[in-house]
Amino acid sequence: MKKKYKLVFVLAIILISCHSEKELYVPFSNAEIEYWGRIDTVSVEAAQLSWSGTSIKMNFEGESIQALMKDESGDNYYNIIIDNDRISILKPDTIKQYYKLASNLSEGKHSIEIFKRAEWDRGRTSFYGFKISNDGKLLPKSAPKKRKMEFYGNSITAGYAIEDLSGKDSPDSTYTNNYLSYAAITSRHFDAKYQCICKSGIGITISWHPLIMPEMYNRLIPTDSNSKWDFSLYQPDIVVINLFQNDTWLVNLSEHEEFKKRFGNEAPDDEFIINAYQQFVADIRKEYPNANIICSLGSMDAAKKGSKWMEYINLAVANLNDKKVFTHFMPYIEATAHPSIKDHQIMANSLIEFIEENIE
Repeated sequence: MKKKYKLVFVLAIILISCHSEKELYVPFSNAEIEYWGRIDTVSVEAAQLSWSGTSIKMNFEGESIQALMKDESGDNYYNIIIDNDRISILKPDTIKQYYKLASNLSEGKHSIEIFKRAEWDRGRTSFYGFKISNDGKLLPKSAPKKRKMEFYGNSITAGYAIEDLSGKDSPDSTYTNNYLSYAAITSRHFDAKYQCICKSGIGITISWHPLIMPEMYNRLIPTDSNSKWDFSLYQPDIVVINLFQNDTWLVNLSEHEEFKKRFGNEAPDDEFIINAYQQFVADIRKEYPNANIICSLGSMDAAKKGSKWMEYINLAVANLNDKKVFTHFMPYIEATAHPSIKDHQIMANSLIEFIEENIE
């Protein structure tokens, strides 16, 4: 008899233990998960993250939380932000698996954010859902932000090599961090929802690679020309365009493959360049009839005093005759590499001041 009671007692302990460690699975499609940026959530299996600055947010209660993810290349990096305060870095593998994002959390409400640091050329990441331990509880998503911002840019806006303290502009995605870019800083300053469309090396008339921004700006999946973004899903209050830095170099490189492809044997004249910029802004205006659009440049040499590229932008904006299209050039910062963390803060301060004085 004693052995029988002992067996029952042990089973009871196991059952109690299993109950106390009950886990809650929250699939990617749950309505309480909030997505920022152009994320493909139509997939029947997972949400697909490509663009810089795309993020996943959720409120919950629980002692620990995990995410089920799989990366296309194993070369993507994400900031994991707990309670808008604690930040760690995650590099998902190419194998579908759970990743512990936080543990030993206190009782009560918590928030989790998974923020994509790297650019879309590092491949897509599939997010399948969260798992919360110890009788975890899913909480309602936060109230919608009162303001929305969107940025179109190149490597500067992407935050390329921003954490490479050597100043050598390492292409290793470890050093790219869109979260510290002037664009993300500015959006957080205004407590605005954030969306970023950017790619290192891209331009308006020509890029260091085959795609130019007028061919890419309307995509959901950046690598798929047939994948179109539904602009009605996100109508920003403020759009910032920071492009032309790459054009400044490439329009003079007649031997470059992209020069020949875009221009043949003759460099584009001023009128061509101005019209191309003007048309891009007009295309953005068509999608966002009520937005304030800031045509900017900085902080590399295209924004240097005397640069004709700033004048091109001024002329294009003047031709548009649109009272809600502005120009603002962020400070030129002399350097031998891409903008540093400190440089991005300077740029953000400049942009924030302009918005507060002209748009708020």
